[in-house]
Order: sequence, then structure tokens, then C-alpha cells
Amino acid sequence: MSATTETPTTASASASKRAFDEFWHYFTESRGAVAGMIFMIFIILIALFAPYIAPHSPIETNSDFFRTPPAWQEGGTSQFLLGTDAVGRDILSRLIYGSRYSLLVGCIVICLSLTFGIFLGVTAGYFRGVYETILMRVMDVILSVPSLLMALVLVAILGPGLENAMIAIAVTYTPHFVRLSRAQVISEAKRDYVMASRIAGAGRIRLMAITILPNCMAPLIVQATLSFSTAILDAAALGFLGMGAQPPTPEWGTMLAEAREFITSAWWMVTFPGLAVLVTVLAINLMGDGLRDALDPKMKRS
Repeated sequence: MSATTETPTTASASASKRAFDEFWHYFTESRGAVAGMIFMIFIILIALFAPYIAPHSPIETNSDFFRTPPAWQEGGTSQFLLGTDAVGRDILSRLIYGSRYSLLVGCIVICLSLTFGIFLGVTAGYFRGVYETILMRVMDVILSVPSLLMALVLVAILGPGLENAMIAIAVTYTPHFVRLSRAQVISEAKRDYVMASRIAGAGRIRLMAITILPNCMAPLIVQATLSFSTAILDAAALGFLGMGAQPPTPEWGTMLAEAREFITSAWWMVTFPGLAVLVTVLAINLMGDGLRDALDPKMKRS
């Protein structure tokens, strides 16, 4: 055997490395995607180490510091860099802990909607027939209602709270993954490698889960990334309307709801939570655009 002959394991590792190098090349072509990724890493680290970073407890009140302005403004103090809210809670600490809730909402919503969406979409695209028709009409009905309105109705039925809000948002996002995975499966099922696996004796579960599904994941990953940011926005909107996280939970939408009556007298109470939502969502969207450019063959330039 020649010394240059590659074993199957070496060849597989080499192919994986080439695929990653190609992905990283196209991803890093977008400076916005790289900036979004760096900011997301920063937010994740803040969320993980919140107890060690936050200068105060997010729910601790200070009767001597009601609506204290930021440290650089007249009347501010270095003890509370971004000021305090109406009951004397530190804004910075609440923002830091709020990142945990926002990332938690995004992760759970995407995990739920992606799992059920892939299961329903793959089975619909593989089995077709009456099952597919009924399922897709149900998905069309859900999509015909604005997502936030649907989430509000579901939360009103289940009851206000962060857990119920996450379930409601996941239900509204599931149809997007169902339709996308179904379309991908229908397209992939006609390819030669699937026919070869079927002729070789692969069962239905193996064909769906091992043969077809991995080749459908690229657009699903992009959709999941973009839906992650929308889930954070919807959770903040539900919190702002009083149907999501309940006080004194330091969730960004709830912080906005508590501060809306002080929008003219205490600008920092509204501005900083709003900026946190804005910048986080923007960073996720930029990263999602980079993933789309890197994973979608139609977006790649030779």
C-alpha cells in the first residue's frame, strides 16, 4: 500500500476539515456576521457569569436611590453606573441577568419548534398523501394568524408567565420549520443516493433520520438562527404587555413595561433595556445572514 493512501477515517476527517474551512471562509467574508458572532459570544459569557459580574442583586431594592440617574449624569453615583429604577433596583445588574432570560427564551423556543417542526415536516414530506394534506392545512391556518396575536391568545389560555410564553411562541414558529423541512425532504427524496439506500434495504426510519435529514439541515440552521432573534423580540413584547415574565423578573421586556410611565422623567429606565434588545437582535440577524451566505450554495461565489 502506498504511503500516501488515506484510510477511510483519515479521508473523512480531511473532508470534514475542508468543509469547515469552506464554511469559515464564506462566513468571515461578512464583517457584520463576524461582529455579530463576537457580540453573541460576549452576551453568552455575560449570561454565564452573571452572578460574578453583576454589581448588585437584580431584585434588591434601595429606598435611598429611587430613580437615580446614570453615574455620568448630575445626581448619579458610581455605585449604580446605569442608574436605578422606580424602586431602587440597579439597572445594570438587571440587564446582565436579563441576558440569561433572553437567551433562555431563544434556546427553548428554537429547540421546541425545531424538534417538532422537523419531525412533522420530515414525516409529511416522506409519507405524503392525506397525512401531508391535513398537516399542511393546519400549518397554513396557524400561519394565517399574526404570530404575536397567536402567542397572546395562547398565553391568555395557558396563563401569564415566562414558561407559557415560551410554549406559545414555539407553537407559532413550528409551521415555518414544518414547511421548510417538508420542502427539503421532497427535494432530497428524489436524489440518487436516497434511491440507492432504499435499494440497499434501508428502512423508513433510517432513510428519514440518517439518509435524508442531515442533507436538509443547512436551511433549517439558518432559519433557526433568524427565528432565535424573533423569539427574543416576541418574548420582550409579551413581557411588555404583561403576559410574559412577571415582575420582579429582570427580563428586558418586563423592564420596559415597568418603565413606560417614566419615559419622560427617567429616560435611562427605558433606553438601556430597549438598547439591549435592539443590539442583541441585530447581532443575531447579522450572524444569521453570515450563516446563510456560508451554508446556502446559491449564495456562494466561485
